[in-house]
Amino acid sequence: MKLITRYELNSKDLYELRGLIRQCFNQLIRSKKYTLERTNALASIENIQIEIAKRNC
Repeated sequence: MKLITRYELNSKDLYELRGLIRQCFNQLIRSKKYTLERTNALASIENIQIEIAKRNC
């Protein structure tokens, strides 16, 4: 999985962000411990959560 940056997320609406977080979560579950795929999924989830929180304020 590629890392989803906050720059990329800036152009997405809330519906798209929620879909992306679901995809990242599913990828996280399928990934093995200590892999780049898992690290990217976790970082992407964090970026998406920050973007969603930013819009809910």
